[in-house]
Amino acid sequence: MRKAGNINYSQIENTIHEILKSKAQSKIYLFLLRKNNVKTEDIIKGTRLHPSTVRETLVKMYSKHIIRREKIKNESIGKNPYVYSPIPPVLLIKKYVEDMEQRLNNLVSLSGKHQENKETHSIHISIVKKEEM
Repeated sequence: MRKAGNINYSQIENTIHEILKSKAQSKIYLFLLRKNNVKTEDIIKGTRLHPSTVRETLVKMYSKHIIRREKIKNESIGKNPYVYSPIPPVLLIKKYVEDMEQRLNNLVSLSGKHQENKETHSIHISIVKKEEM
């Protein structure tokens, strides 16, 4: 097992998988962390995922702002390919925390609606204070 500091690589893979909730997305994100600014063909080779899976997953990840893409100027005839890079892990974690806060607050607001007869207090769940970020 490869080690990254005191944390083994499989723990990092598991954590990224928990955040992204997709094996393909986590494989691609981890590959992009190791090899920044790569083309789709390189991602297909490096992750050993099916080409259509990689292309479809890249579109989803880009729309969720998990990865960035930039067109390469190509002098030959044909499409200009994209190169992909990941957002920094800190930003990925912030997105995850914000999503978790929103889901928890939605749950709290639902429970408040079902307890109309009881005295309810409005609360807002914040996992990390904005000043700490």
